[in-house]
Amino acid sequence: MSAPPVPPSRPRTRLDESAYDRRRLRQWLAGEARADGVSRRRLLTLLAAAGAATVIPAPGPARAADTPIVKPLPPEWFVQRGTNAETRWEALRGTGHHTPNELFFVRNHTSTPVLDAHDWRLRLWGSALRGAPGEDRPVEFGYDDLRALPAVTRTAFVECAGNGRSHYTTQQGETVTGTAWTLGAIGVARWRGVRLADVLRRAGLSPYAVDVQPRGLDAEYVSGGENLGRVRRPLPLAKALDDVLLAYEMNGEPLPHDHGHPVRVLVPSWVGISSIKWVGDIEVSAQPLFSPWNTTFYRLFGPGHPEEGSAPLTRQTLKSAFELASGATFTAGEGQVLHGRSWSGAGAIARVDVSTDGGTSWRRARLHDRPHADTWTRWSVTWKPDTPGETHLLARATDTAGRRQPDVAVPNTQGYLFDAVVRHPVTVT
Repeated sequence: MSAPPVPPSRPRTRLDESAYDRRRLRQWLAGEARADGVSRRRLLTLLAAAGAATVIPAPGPARAADTPIVKPLPPEWFVQRGTNAETRWEALRGTGHHTPNELFFVRNHTSTPVLDAHDWRLRLWGSALRGAPGEDRPVEFGYDDLRALPAVTRTAFVECAGNGRSHYTTQQGETVTGTAWTLGAIGVARWRGVRLADVLRRAGLSPYAVDVQPRGLDAEYVSGGENLGRVRRPLPLAKALDDVLLAYEMNGEPLPHDHGHPVRVLVPSWVGISSIKWVGDIEVSAQPLFSPWNTTFYRLFGPGHPEEGSAPLTRQTLKSAFELASGATFTAGEGQVLHGRSWSGAGAIARVDVSTDGGTSWRRARLHDRPHADTWTRWSVTWKPDTPGETHLLARATDTAGRRQPDVAVPNTQGYLFDAVVRHPVTVT
């Protein structure tokens, strides 16, 4: 199945897109073929094109940056991957629990829009708002309106669902599509904003609400020659009313442009696509909502999954990483302290075990943070290498939900949710 086809000649409104997304999902679930060849089979061909996109300039107050990413990307801090930037783990050594804004990874579908907070408005509309049945009667909040509401501060990670994707290939020999992240598509920040629940209730949330769908103000996304519109992804109402924030500060500063200025959605512990950046409107619906980002993308497809794909991805998986460059060199006979971080979308980190001999033996690492959900835990272990040669360092975390990192991750065609123990190559001289 392909994603929704290119829109008709007249501009498609938000209401058009919503109805269109619902119609396309019904057709897809029913397995209906169309004259343009839409079917489940075509989905697989679209996946290969998912990494290629064309930028369409964003209208309104947004100004496209001269480059896809606004902030500096020194090579000692980042690996640039198209419109994205992956943080190097060795750059995080000694930075503390929160990732500095300048070191935080960047995941963009197109280019970072440069928006003016004074001109920005958040529009809430849809069938499940009292007195606002459609887009013609929205409820609006300005930047100052949000900042006047009771504020909440929360430490949480944001992580791309494809973080670790390259290891499906390098460790397991699987062919997957998408950006070849190693483990650097994650960051932890102290976010400040207003609860989405408070905004929804002030907007007139009705008892019939089922889903809410935030939409970004970045440029429309074109994949495989098809215009998918602006990035948007539904949230079930229960999650929206639980711990979701509309964040306007990051680590005590106004949100940087690359991270959603002036306001972004923050959905703790869920895959990063849920945390829509540069949010401009939110549809509140009495019916389930659908978009390419919860039907075509961000689901699991492949031999180990249902033919129609898994349910849309929600919680992140379990991972560990060393604060160390790949291929780092150590001197035999010299004592070392290895540092790393582990995190889980299902709960706090309960323990971390480390192997310095390729997995033959394991030792329990010392945890340096009080384990807490929604964020990572830093850890360390001592090591005195004695035999020259190449080896692998391994870290294996266990969370409070009882999950432990496996030796092999179940593959899927788009390479999401890699959770296996990563073999970190080093050399002893």
